Amino acid sequence: MILTMYEANWMSIIPPLLAIGLAIVTRQVILSLSVGIWIGFCLLESANPVAGIGLALDGVVNVFSDAGDTRVLMFTLIIGGLIATIEKVGGVRGFIHLLEHRNWVTNGKRAQWLAYATGVVVFIESNITLLIAGAISRPLFDRYKISREKLAYIIDSTSAPICVLIPLNAWGAVIISLLGSAEIENPIDIFIYAIPFNLYPIVVILFCAFVIFRDVDIGPMEKAQKRTEAGDLLWPNATPMVDPAILSQQADHSDADKARFMIVPIVVMVISMPLGLYVSGGGDISAGSGSTSVLWAVLAALVTSWGLTLQQGRMGLEELMQIFLKGAGGLLPVTMILLFALALGDVANLLGTGAYVAQLVQESIPLAFLLPLLFIISGFIAFAIGSSWGTFAIMIPLAIQISVSIDLNSSLFLAAVLSGSVFGDHASPISDTTVVASMASATDHIDHVRTQLPYALISGVIAAFGFLLLSMFLL
Repeated sequence: MILTMYEANWMSIIPPLLAIGLAIVTRQVILSLSVGIWIGFCLLESANPVAGIGLALDGVVNVFSDAGDTRVLMFTLIIGGLIATIEKVGGVRGFIHLLEHRNWVTNGKRAQWLAYATGVVVFIESNITLLIAGAISRPLFDRYKISREKLAYIIDSTSAPICVLIPLNAWGAVIISLLGSAEIENPIDIFIYAIPFNLYPIVVILFCAFVIFRDVDIGPMEKAQKRTEAGDLLWPNATPMVDPAILSQQADHSDADKARFMIVPIVVMVISMPLGLYVSGGGDISAGSGSTSVLWAVLAALVTSWGLTLQQGRMGLEELMQIFLKGAGGLLPVTMILLFALALGDVANLLGTGAYVAQLVQESIPLAFLLPLLFIISGFIAFAIGSSWGTFAIMIPLAIQISVSIDLNSSLFLAAVLSGSVFGDHASPISDTTVVASMASATDHIDHVRTQLPYALISGVIAAFGFLLLSMFLL
């Protein structure tokens, strides 16, 4: 990386602000991050726009000079291959079949608790959580006349909100990597200490349980429930977002589809994560490498999945490799976002963006409003671009630099950004998780957004007030 000395000034905030603005307007996160990187290197080297393109390309390439960043990029691709393998060999279908034949669900209330519990337990990745919970619960919701909009709300409230609280999955690896790009010590510790202050996901999960327990139907959700009880699964002219693969899962089930094809690799991955921290830390988990541990964990899960598949004779190595490559390709856009986000974080560090913003914050914003402001800004960006991960990429390095510069608790700043990002993503009609929740529930997408929004706003207001209290008493 180029180490030219640069005195931070007002222009140092241009690259991240430009990336944020373009992401909101174009909803193209990779393109927006690219422009931010380009402008950043033009400013850093006082270069013309043409020369800045070459510098920006070098900046992206230099991300791979950091072994931790490279491991996270590899992990992101491998987790895509793992998910595709688990689905293809029948692990998901077997898991669904196992739960459905326990005869645990005998009424609408229990159907809702099943959807909730599935979302909480399956935390490997938010979209697969949504697909599994939706596929298991949708027939039961229809049978007991609980609205599909309620199903979409429940599984949407227990996918990303659960995943963002767990350090042992793809979300945790991404967050830890972004913390590392902000050049702070012990990024794992910062993330773990932020978990109890990550207010929005915690509020959403608890509020969703309260909604199920008390049968709370607010506004559009109440109308949807009355419609369902009258015998109509959807509103007239509604267009359900149905994935044919989901609807055919029950019909496609065979005796060869076993829950262990999904459960065993996930258990291996979860167990391997702390073991990896222990080994890479020389016997001290807190000193372990997060990026190394998650890479080892997902590789162990993949090897386990392949071993089970080959042992059962489900398919051969050639077919497994084709499935892996297809699954890895499915997460290539996410990997690209991370790559460009890390490069933008590097150039922002060199420009002293965080230090300059911290100086402005000290001079113009009362400490009591810092955390709620970060929560609101992150929420607005995530709502506008429809991506919590894209918002993480933009806001985490900036927030951490601010906290370090003014010597405040970095975990609180991280929690505010994570909460705001999930809030905006949860409420956004263009979020991928919102779309997948509608698809997994076989409901109209706009109906899901309308019925979920009041619940998301209530949780968001509670979280914002909580951050105000944290700012007042802990900063």
